[in-house]
Amino acid sequence: MTPDQWLALFAGLVGGALRVGTPFLFVSLGECLTEKSGRINLGLEGVLVFSAMVAFGCAYLSGNAWLGVLCAALAGGLLACVHGLLCSLPRVNDIATGIALMLLGTGLAFYLGKPLIQPQAPQIVPLELGLWSDSPAIRSALQVNALLPVGLVLAGLMAWAFKHTRYGLLVRMAGDSAHAARALGYPVAGTRVLATTLGGMVAGLGGASLTLFYPGSWNEGISSGQGLIAVALVIFARWSPLRCIGAAALFGGAGAIGPALQSAGIGWGYHLFNTVPYALTLLILVLTCKPGTVARGSPGELASTASTH
Repeated sequence: MTPDQWLALFAGLVGGALRVGTPFLFVSLGECLTEKSGRINLGLEGVLVFSAMVAFGCAYLSGNAWLGVLCAALAGGLLACVHGLLCSLPRVNDIATGIALMLLGTGLAFYLGKPLIQPQAPQIVPLELGLWSDSPAIRSALQVNALLPVGLVLAGLMAWAFKHTRYGLLVRMAGDSAHAARALGYPVAGTRVLATTLGGMVAGLGGASLTLFYPGSWNEGISSGQGLIAVALVIFARWSPLRCIGAAALFGGAGAIGPALQSAGIGWGYHLFNTVPYALTLLILVLTCKPGTVARGSPGELASTASTH
């Protein structure tokens, strides 16, 4: 490979990690907030797909990409709120409800989104990080989603809020010991519903980034399981919003290997490299979810939930 090819490959990996990692970042932050309150939402795959469809549809109908982003956040929060309310009922299983929510979200998205497969919606204007280069390939590779800085700011705000705000401490208390929170007179059920709803809104931004930036279209396979992978991301990040940034970048880089090699003129093994994020997810789950042990950093209520379910 020539030096220019190596530079194009490096730029493709960096830019691809940022593009592919942006949806991972939002979904993992949403799941981190939900699980911090002691609730698991396996339905984030449905939330992600439904919000992606809503974002594309609203942007297409209104002609405004940022209105589509707002609608995606609201749609994600609405679906997640349904999950939170159902899980607040007695004898309702978080896992089963999450799977039902995933089926509901994807089913609604596929049914309502059929007319949106062919049209083109306005896209989010990218941030140009490659203006320093004269190479069109490098400039194209370093076009970054404008929602990425929003995700980074959200991660920092969440980390700060968990340590320094009353609501953040209440979320952590509800996740670590619901009995202690109730003994102090705090509404555990309401806290979890609110945290789940806000987590769905954050995950909805990930859906918007899929259809309004990269890959920038609506189809029924848009998510590729990123909502489910987010659960492994949160475990890997040890329920830390700031570590979610690194985890999302890692998974984004893994997903960008194939396209980066192709952009550098290397076509061999393209489809094989596309399986790297899924293999990485399996490896993380095998290493961290050992029978009879609790992952470090896990909220206490999640451990008791897992043992009772």
